[in-house]
Amino acid sequence: MQIRAPESKGMGPDAVTLEVYRHLFTALAEEMGASLRRASFSPNIKERRDYSCALFDPEGVAVALGDHMPVHLGAMPMSVEAALAESGVLEPGDVVILNDPFKGGTHLPDITLISAVYSRGDPALLGFVASRAHHSDVGGMSPGSMPLAQEIYQEGLRIPPVRLYKKGVRNEELWETLLANVRTPVERAGDLDAQLAALHTGNNRLLEMVDRRGKTEVLAAMQALIAYADRLVGAGIQKIPDGVYEAEDSMDDDGFGSGPVPIRLLMEVSGDQIRLDFAGTSPQTRGGINAVAAITSSATRYVVRCMVEALLGTPLPAGGGSMSAVQLQLPPGSLVNASPPASVAAGNVETSQRITDVLLQVFGKALPDLGPALSQGTMNNTTVGGIDHRSGETFAYYETVGGGLGAAPQGPGLSGVHSHMSNSLNTPVEALEHAYPFRVVHYGIRRNSGGTGLHKGGDGLRRDIQLLTPGRVTLLTERRLQGPRGAAGGKPGAVGENVLIRQGAEESIPGKVTFDAMEDDIISVRSPGGGGWGEPSTGDNDG
Repeated sequence: MQIRAPESKGMGPDAVTLEVYRHLFTALAEEMGASLRRASFSPNIKERRDYSCALFDPEGVAVALGDHMPVHLGAMPMSVEAALAESGVLEPGDVVILNDPFKGGTHLPDITLISAVYSRGDPALLGFVASRAHHSDVGGMSPGSMPLAQEIYQEGLRIPPVRLYKKGVRNEELWETLLANVRTPVERAGDLDAQLAALHTGNNRLLEMVDRRGKTEVLAAMQALIAYADRLVGAGIQKIPDGVYEAEDSMDDDGFGSGPVPIRLLMEVSGDQIRLDFAGTSPQTRGGINAVAAITSSATRYVVRCMVEALLGTPLPAGGGSMSAVQLQLPPGSLVNASPPASVAAGNVETSQRITDVLLQVFGKALPDLGPALSQGTMNNTTVGGIDHRSGETFAYYETVGGGLGAAPQGPGLSGVHSHMSNSLNTPVEALEHAYPFRVVHYGIRRNSGGTGLHKGGDGLRRDIQLLTPGRVTLLTERRLQGPRGAAGGKPGAVGENVLIRQGAEESIPGKVTFDAMEDDIISVRSPGGGGWGEPSTGDNDG
């Protein structure tokens, strides 16, 4: 069958109509997310909401991204690009699956499904819908698939862009292969089916728009929104003083003795264009803190969007535009542009946060009255796997833990929240204890862990989980050696800490570690506070 992408003609929608479409496209992505969440099996998706959904135009440019995970959303356009490059034309009923970080993915637990949307009656391509979810196990050398690995082959099952469905028929051999290589196949099957449900929701909602308004108008609205977002980005950049600005920060270590590991950035602003050059950043490391280009691009889109919206006082359309005004220069084989067979599990969750920190610092030098202090700078990744004594079944638990948000010129930072590249929630205690052989014995705010200043940084969290069965534990955490920096004279937030409590005795454990825990051991994750903003006043500081 010959597939064609129709051309949108005419002047495009007026401002009022465009605003209506802006909300329609955003609602489509949000409803996709709601479908995924309701149908999912795992607490990581259902409770923590570790997923993202998006709509793309026929060229694969993002039109609308749900209010989900920033680290997913900025990278998903590369997933669509890779799917089209590797798989060719997607016909009606085709679904591409991928998680390969070097072919459109981020790290192996993040599995993406992509399908094309066609108008009814004639084979006219309207765009693409995609859903991405973090699966709490995809095989590999340790439960949870977030190991201290030295190459990607140790991290789990690697899926290049391939068709899971072809013309509506599932590839059963591929399906069985996927489920045979994970520790929790029933849960994985349920979560993948939930992602498929999200694609169906997006497909149906886009077709409803076309049925009501016609494909020409809908496609024109997509292009107009992308162009409008690009104009806003350009207008925001023009408000940044021209010049060259530099910033540097570092990762604590790579889990194998290398550290600190620097990330260096030079930003050149000229008119409505920005050049971001990461020359001087560390080469990729043995351990899994390496970030692929999609992760660096994702962090960049996020920070640029935040700064532009703050400068203009208006939100960008949900897709954020093509970001054509931002030029990224990433050294090949570096911490911010890793090459295979580098291990990358922590690059997605930890290095993404540090790239965000460096970007915020460089923008803070250009805009000292706007830049915030740094937030906790880690996702405090905790994975535990073993045999659930209640059912005799294998379990794999994964969670990120919130911390302190950096203070800003406008006020203090929030306490105990997920920040920047993580937009997830903490798993409720009741859901966690129901799903896993755990008991939460302590959960609360780490008082006074936020940095002081005119505006105080948010406080971190302490969460202690007692294992009711032996298990294999992996922690991938950061900011255990140096707390998040303050801004404009504010003080840094407190460092985080990982503690093993065994028979009442506390033992500090490294930021990145894998070990076998005994029944009744308590894993205590104590997250960093955010940095303070501004010189303290003579009176009491807020917060």
